[in-house]
Amino acid sequence: MPANTPDYAAIKVKQQATWATGNYAVIGTSLQIVPELLCESMDLRSGSRVLDVAAGNGNASLAAARRWCEVTSTDYVPALLEIGKERTAAEGYTIAFEVADAENLPFEDASFDAVLSTFGVMFAPNQQRSAAEMFRVLKPGGKIGLSNWTPESFVGQIFTLIGKHIAPPAGLNPPSLWGTEARLRELFPEAANMQTAKLDANFRYLSPQHWLDIFKTFYGPMNRTFAALDEAGQSALTADLFALIAMLNRATDGTMVLSSEYLEVVITK
Repeated sequence: MPANTPDYAAIKVKQQATWATGNYAVIGTSLQIVPELLCESMDLRSGSRVLDVAAGNGNASLAAARRWCEVTSTDYVPALLEIGKERTAAEGYTIAFEVADAENLPFEDASFDAVLSTFGVMFAPNQQRSAAEMFRVLKPGGKIGLSNWTPESFVGQIFTLIGKHIAPPAGLNPPSLWGTEARLRELFPEAANMQTAKLDANFRYLSPQHWLDIFKTFYGPMNRTFAALDEAGQSALTADLFALIAMLNRATDGTMVLSSEYLEVVITK
């Protein structure tokens, strides 16, 4: 392996442990509106065979199932898939669940009518590989639907702050590049069509402190970052996060109401 090539296998082991920490479902379920809007933008048709990549706790999987699609939900964190199974059973739908790496999808070429990922595949370390895999398993004329945080978004800036306190693995492109049309055109050069729209997802919490308590407890990247810092480092990161929230919070009653921009993408093969 060339010296400047990241060790993707080692990075994924650490990432898998990070996303298994806490309980992403507590965060993910608050963003359920995002895949619902995405499925409508894709004009997703009932009976379509749909793959959800890096599905987490199944937000996009359930959105597709509610439209009577034949859904396969995949993630490389088994615990998240188990939560997706529980949600699916509670709502009375049928979804196939399979542990799978976004960079090595265990499906034949042209197997799906649609491929989805909301705030998921963007975190795979090898961006070219994961994009190529999504495109490979999609049928000609099929659609890829993505919802990705932009670099300027609240979440994009959070990861910038985290990187300021703990350096990310060398050689990796920032996940938020998936939130730029220019990068997506590099990742999907053979796309027949690409439509993008900038939308906002709202974070609504009792207070900035409540948001931080929830994210430190349940959001894997935040949980692991605070665990890796000493007391002074934790205080510095907390101050940076509260300063960011103070700039973006539009609530004036002590609560937190904060919009985070994301790029909604529909790609036709």
